[in-house]
Amino acid sequence: MNRNYFAVKRISYIFTLSAENFNIFPMKRFPIIFLLFMVICAVHGQTNTITLSHYLFSEFQEGKVFMKNGTEVKTLLNYNALTEEVVFDDNGNILAIGKAVIPQIDTVFIGDKKFIYKDGKFLEVLHDSSYKFFSQHKCRVIPPGKPAAYGGTSETSAIDSYSSLISDGRVYNLKLPDDFKVKPYTVYWIEKEGKLKSFLSLGQLKSFYKKKKKLYEEYMKNHKVDFEDQKSIVDLVNYMETH
Repeated sequence: MNRNYFAVKRISYIFTLSAENFNIFPMKRFPIIFLLFMVICAVHGQTNTITLSHYLFSEFQEGKVFMKNGTEVKTLLNYNALTEEVVFDDNGNILAIGKAVIPQIDTVFIGDKKFIYKDGKFLEVLHDSSYKFFSQHKCRVIPPGKPAAYGGTSETSAIDSYSSLISDGRVYNLKLPDDFKVKPYTVYWIEKEGKLKSFLSLGQLKSFYKKKKKLYEEYMKNHKVDFEDQKSIVDLVNYMETH
């Protein structure tokens, strides 16, 4: 077994021992303990000189993590759209919040964005009053394939390359290899009657408002809605939910 395995086991052990006394730690000690709850995913990187192609933000942002016990942690944060994890930069080490800690988190703020953990995923909160609307930031990585017959590429080799990217931890690097292509996309979620419903296109969103078909078509006629523009989607959903 490699050293990383024992490092992870050690962190898990520390968390287990500390869990019962979690609420009585002094505030000033919490950031240090919090780091112990994290799993080291990748190491060493200059965040201010590298393009973060598979990260939500172009550079790490000032962030806050609010725990359910009322504790607040301030640190530099980002969101890895490939692994769908909230990560932070600890002097060049990229750390992801461990699974054992996530249930204790209430809210995460990264820059001007607010996130919650719901149904097994981190969701950006777009609206949270008369209706609940969220976005899930994801990305597809297209790995390089070895040349195949007729000028194409081998699908098998592409899959192998992607598997290698995951197995050796490079998915946490601040920049993926140059021959990998990253395509970010968003899954939107609306909470209806306590259940989350997702949509990946304007056509799918339209199906949510069958009883407001005329209103939807009228809005689309008078407004330029681009599915790649989050604000225009937020405005459309807000209009449909409030009219």
